[in-house]
Amino acid sequence: MSTILFHKDHGWVRVEGGLATIGISDFAQNQMGQIIYVELPETGRDLTAGEEFGAIESSKTTSDLIAPVSGEVLEANGSLEDDPARINSSPYEQGWIARVKLSQPSELDGLLDEAAYLQKVSG
Repeated sequence: MSTILFHKDHGWVRVEGGLATIGISDFAQNQMGQIIYVELPETGRDLTAGEEFGAIESSKTTSDLIAPVSGEVLEANGSLEDDPARINSSPYEQGWIARVKLSQPSELDGLLDEAAYLQKVSG
């Protein structure tokens, strides 16, 4: 399995070739509680790292989804429309949000590895 990198705003990215799969961290989904709705990005949309690209709603709160990397959305996880709680049960596998063709691979250098991310959220 590829390495997962984390954005400071709780997004994650796993890169395979020039394709980045993105989602929200286990920590974030746990803090939010039961996910009840996800606003997915449209295919073909260009995402910019650090900017909002959708929203996620739980029984507790609504939060913006922040792109961890820039690129063109090639696919959104349509299964989340019928079962948004997949983010709760499988944030890194079945609960991914979008797949993006990276436009700025150097942005990966600014992301956190798992140890640094866990230190940030626990500290």
